[in-house]
Amino acid sequence: MSTAWYFAYGSNMQSATLRGRRGIEYRRALPGRVSGWRLVLDKPPLFPVGGAYANIVADPTAEVLGVLYEIAAADLEHIDLSEAVPLGNYRRISVVAQALQAGDTVDAHTLTSELRDPSLQPTTRYMSLLIEGAREHGLPVDYVNYLRTVPSCVETPEAEELRPLIDRLMRRPER
Repeated sequence: MSTAWYFAYGSNMQSATLRGRRGIEYRRALPGRVSGWRLVLDKPPLFPVGGAYANIVADPTAEVLGVLYEIAAADLEHIDLSEAVPLGNYRRISVVAQALQAGDTVDAHTLTSELRDPSLQPTTRYMSLLIEGAREHGLPVDYVNYLRTVPSCVETPEAEELRPLIDRLMRRPER
């Protein structure tokens, strides 16, 4: 089986989201960083309900922390579908990522979007997924504490009602 590295910086950092919500199994998960990119939490949702989502923007002076997952190369297509890449919600890019502990670098795939709305905030529920994923995979305490300080809002009833449908659509059909 051919594998690829996927760098997650949003809710996919949480294993339960990647495995459960997306249906992606991984071989390895390592805390990592990508230089030249900065985390922003102002990406509008695909459907006009709910809060902002994580995104990365080019910034030569920054780095973004996240989780490096070794996955089946074929699973990159499912990540693209579940993140609405074919609809222009995100686009897949190649980055050089560094594992935090070992310092090894790998060529990885990640997602970025030109869609931004600085008036939006992520929901408290969404931020809890990022915090849980960062803690689960041993990202630095300072980073976890930073995530805890990001202003957030309560999820709207419309978004809460829509989430089960979106979850079903994002889940990989049983093989």
